[in-house]
Amino acid sequence: MLYTVFCDESCHLQKDNSSVMVLGAMYCLSEKRKQIYSDIRAIKEKHGLNSHFEIKWTKVSESKIEFYLELLDYFWTNSDLHYRGLVATGKDKLNHAKYNNDDYDLWYYKMYFRTLDPIIRQENEYHILVDIKDTKGGKRIQKLKEVMCNNIYDFNGEVITHIGQINSAESEILQLADLLNGALAYHYRNLEMKDMANKGKIEFVKALQKKRNIDKSTARYESKLNLFIWEPRK
Repeated sequence: MLYTVFCDESCHLQKDNSSVMVLGAMYCLSEKRKQIYSDIRAIKEKHGLNSHFEIKWTKVSESKIEFYLELLDYFWTNSDLHYRGLVATGKDKLNHAKYNNDDYDLWYYKMYFRTLDPIIRQENEYHILVDIKDTKGGKRIQKLKEVMCNNIYDFNGEVITHIGQINSAESEILQLADLLNGALAYHYRNLEMKDMANKGKIEFVKALQKKRNIDKSTARYESKLNLFIWEPRK
């Protein structure tokens, strides 16, 4: 079976005033993508939005909260959609000189591997698409493919058949990953306590928390919302 995996990052830069990084992957069977896009566009139109309106965590507000809560319910009830998220805490306190050859990017790839590893099954094929963030994306994508393939002994690219970049505006499924990533980052950065003006974001995080306890890791192969909370060694 062929799966498409849409990957997004939040607070992924080394020096971005955040102690937390979130990596997330929303994935489904490739043959299900068109139906999922159609369903999400219908939800947009139901709430008076243009079908091309881009779903983003930064756009969550009290005035649009019903729309975003319906998206959360859609994800939760759609058996074809799955999410794997990694929350890395203490990012600003890591000793890269000791553990990562003084290379932040090496740690970043380690975290990406931990994010994607539970998703990959040797009997399937995977197309992995990563949101375009900056001009360094092309090199990072090639390195990620090398790391992923080497670690699962997929030297001929028969399991991970493609890793590439995609603009988030092109995919509602990638936009859902951005939405959940943003909620996790918001929660783990304790912004609920600092940004009381955004009641929409606070309500969304509470709704997500009711679906699944996001304060701890799930089982490794949890299929709907799979979460790993990574903490550095003391």
